[in-house]
Amino acid sequence: MTHEQIKTAIIEQILEIAPEIDKADIIPDKNIQRSLEIDSFDFLKILTALNEVLGVEVPESDYTAVDTLEHMADYFAQRIKP
Repeated sequence: MTHEQIKTAIIEQILEIAPEIDKADIIPDKNIQRSLEIDSFDFLKILTALNEVLGVEVPESDYTAVDTLEHMADYFAQRIKP
């Protein structure tokens, strides 16, 4: 999967979990929870959905490594099995 495909998958899951969010509001280098006003439960739901889609589990200790769209895409790109 390319970096762009991973970003697309992340955006799709964000919009699925929080349909009130406009895609244009997802800024790659802004904190997802703060900028989109997503609570911790929805953030966890996004990570769980991404685990199902991408096959990568994010342990709680790594949550700070997936705080923005860019960081999240990098995190998954490094861990997706070819």
